[in-house]
Amino acid sequence: MKYSREFIGELIGTYLLVIFGCGAVTVSVLFDAYQGLLQIALVWGFGVSLAIYVTRHLSCAHLNPAVTLAMAAGRRMSVRKVPVYLLAQFLGAFFAGLTLYLMFSSVIMNYENVHGIVRGTEESVQIAKIFGEYYRQPGKWEISMPLAMGAEAFGTFLLVLIIFSLTEGCNLGRPDNNLAPIFIGITVTAIICLVGPLTQAGLNPARDFAPRMVAWIFGWGSAAFPDQTGGFFFVYILAPCIGGQLAGLLFTRLLEPLMNRPVTNCCR
Repeated sequence: MKYSREFIGELIGTYLLVIFGCGAVTVSVLFDAYQGLLQIALVWGFGVSLAIYVTRHLSCAHLNPAVTLAMAAGRRMSVRKVPVYLLAQFLGAFFAGLTLYLMFSSVIMNYENVHGIVRGTEESVQIAKIFGEYYRQPGKWEISMPLAMGAEAFGTFLLVLIIFSLTEGCNLGRPDNNLAPIFIGITVTAIICLVGPLTQAGLNPARDFAPRMVAWIFGWGSAAFPDQTGGFFFVYILAPCIGGQLAGLLFTRLLEPLMNRPVTNCCR
């Protein structure tokens, strides 16, 4: 298979990212294992850093369709590779979601029985959020779709902008390449702390869609999606891609040319 190296890298990397991140959400929901958003965000950050370290030599570790599309638009990768990357990312996230369901299915059923939750109803969202994000939570909060889209686009904008800034050679102020995955993980943690209270911070179409499909397959049905007006697509698929494109455009059209200029003493 052509580009098999890249395919395997993105598959494994996205699997690791989702298994750690969604795993943290799973144990938080089912076992009340964490006391706040920061703890879950830190696990996501660790998961991102580890996934990048494991696979960046294979595929440069995009692990996110928004990142891949931004890299392709910025001519950092061949457009021919894009379908391979996207397929691997969605499959990796799906297998991670499936793994989590198989691991915790008995616990989920017990949780449903104890709390009187019927799978597929509106109340079952409190379990379905293990797999996909929700910007509307029954009995908790309900923000507008435009605000949710803006939050997801802005969060992904920050993520992609920092990824470009940490990995492009024109930025002489970036840390050593061996430290870049750690700083990207820290970035994810910080963005989740900022955006999470509004949308649960998807920031990644593959991470959201593929595990959400696991919930849909195993009985959550329409409850696997945040609403019936397209919010799932607009908030968690389209908005991150738009945010990523805007970040790539800002970096390649403005910041990169400025960074490539001869260095002068900034204090004079």
